[in-house]
Amino acid sequence: MNELSYSTITRDALKARLDAGEPTLIVEALPARYYDAEHLPGAINLPHDEIRLLAPSALPDKDATIVVYCASTECQNSSIAARTLTAAGYRNVMEFVEGKQGWLEAGYPMEASTD
Repeated sequence: MNELSYSTITRDALKARLDAGEPTLIVEALPARYYDAEHLPGAINLPHDEIRLLAPSALPDKDATIVVYCASTECQNSSIAARTLTAAGYRNVMEFVEGKQGWLEAGYPMEASTD
């Protein structure tokens, strides 16, 4: 395995981690307007094109378990974000490939941002 690799996580494995209270940082790699409309519970918003700039302050622990996601399997934002984080030295990055679409299809809860 080369040092710039990351793994993927399934919808059910992610839900199980969250239900078990395992420390997991969830990152939505979509623009803020999509995040504000709805996002996975507890997720933070780091758009894929801003992640290099925002990650050092938003994700200070490079050993933390970080799961990135975007809209769906067709969306590439999460894989771009995962590669960017891995290249920046984050050691435990996973991509939730099915994204919001897969989460909603399972009937799992979402949150919306409130101002």
